Parts: sequence; C-alpha cells; structure tokens
Amino acid sequence: MRLTAYSNYTLRVLMVASARGSALTTIQDMADGFGISKAHLVKCVHQLGAWGYLETVRGNGGGFRLARSAESISLGEVIRRTEDGFSLVECFDEDDNTCPLVGRCHLRGALLRATGVFLAELDEMTLADISDNGDELLASLDLGVNGPQRCEARPAESRSA
Repeated sequence: MRLTAYSNYTLRVLMVASARGSALTTIQDMADGFGISKAHLVKCVHQLGAWGYLETVRGNGGGFRLARSAESISLGEVIRRTEDGFSLVECFDEDDNTCPLVGRCHLRGALLRATGVFLAELDEMTLADISDNGDELLASLDLGVNGPQRCEARPAESRSA
C-alpha cells in the first residue's frame, strides 16, 4: 500500500501547523522547507481549510494555522478524506474488475481485513501524536515558531591588493 503524494503533503502541512501553534505559516515557507511545488501545497491548504482543519488568513502577513486542536485530528479521518479509496487490487473495484477468480479467491478478504487494521491503527493516532517533537520538525525545515530562520547575508570582506 502506498499513500498518494497528496496525502503525504497534507499530513506534512498539518504537522508543521501543529508544531507552529498559533503562529501563521506561509505556503511558500512550506514549499521551501520541503523542496516541493508550491502549487501542490496550495491545493492541500485550501482543502484542509474547507474541511475545517486549518484557518487561513489572506493578504500580506497571512498564512495558515490549525483551526482545531492537534489532539482532535485523527490521522485515519484525514487519510480517508485524502485518499480516493483503498483499491489495493482489481477486485476491490466492482465496476472495473475483470478477475475470473472473484468468489473463489481468499486474497480479497485478507486484503480487506489488512486495510481495516491499517485504518483502525490510524484512527487511534492523532496529529498531536506525530507532531509532539515539533521543535525538531521545525528545525529540520529551517522553520521556527515565528517563521523562517534565515541567516542574514554578510557583507563581503574587503580585500586589499
């Protein structure tokens, strides 16, 4: 099983927002920190705002932050919203299934049970559980609680000939 990039980026956005607390984060800071496309993150942040996970602030000095507590956000809930089903094998999709073993094969049942266990485990985990090391997360992205921690350029030293 592999989660889509969309789910991955969505979870990353939520983790950073959780680590930043009430401080606003910009999409550009996220794109720079993760080295990923700003366009992908725009979609994630917009949808997370529509679902009520993020509060978004427009304009100069704007950004996003959590709209709910990290403890109230279940990973299973987020993954179910960001993934387009969990069709691990062809026979999971009744409309597109062409497998002649349907009804005789035990693989489908085993994979359905495994998917259920996977989602049940994520249901027990919250955003707070995966972002409780927020300072480490922010440091690895060169983001602090108050925004990017960029070094100021130093003036070139003069050289005498």
